Amino acid sequence: MAITGITLLLRSVRLTSKFTSSSDIPVEFIRRNVKLRGQLRRITENGLEIEHIPITLPIIASWRKEPCGVLLVKLAGVELTETGKAWLQKELKPSQLLWFQLLGKENSTLFCYLLVNRGRYFSVSLNEEILRRGLGKTVLVKGLNYDSKIYWKIHRNLLKAELTALKKGEGIWKEESEKVSYLEKFKDSWREAWKKDSYFKKAGSNFNLKKSYDKFRNIYEVWKDNYIILKFKELMSRIHFRRKG
Repeated sequence: MAITGITLLLRSVRLTSKFTSSSDIPVEFIRRNVKLRGQLRRITENGLEIEHIPITLPIIASWRKEPCGVLLVKLAGVELTETGKAWLQKELKPSQLLWFQLLGKENSTLFCYLLVNRGRYFSVSLNEEILRRGLGKTVLVKGLNYDSKIYWKIHRNLLKAELTALKKGEGIWKEESEKVSYLEKFKDSWREAWKKDSYFKKAGSNFNLKKSYDKFRNIYEVWKDNYIILKFKELMSRIHFRRKG
């Protein structure tokens, strides 16, 4: 019984270890998209430098000295504008606590979903908030497996946030030229993914993944139809106005 307890304790040490470099993080943590807690140190041109705050156990914390170091984190699925970077600088306070969900890794950079507490019971995704304000554009999340459930969930949420900004004309979407080019950009970005219809027909085993994929495609189709109708109505109103004048 005592041996079992010691074994469990030793296993838990890994969960309570402080990661000071992306190379310290176990591969399975990234594969399982584990959420880690951290404290913001500074925002740079390369991303956010976050100090990992591990789960602490009194019996360990009493004698262990924590190493120093920060993790370089980027907002997964988001291409930040300069205005977006300025917004982050203003919105995030020094030493602010946040959670970062591991989605991918490239060299020493971690691509994560960043969550900040708003009040006692609510948290906000900075990735989605940036897009919702028109302070960035969606890009594919690096390192995230295509055939995972979270792949479609993450990209669907990011896309919905971006379409909200586009519909309201927020940030970069105030310019009509940006709106016009968006449809083509979106189509090109996901053309390869949409060729994967045959993948689902062959696999046929993951109903939830197929369902998420279908919902994702439907979002695009609905937006495309609404956008075309909107542009048509706008054109007709201009013609009517000219005739009336």
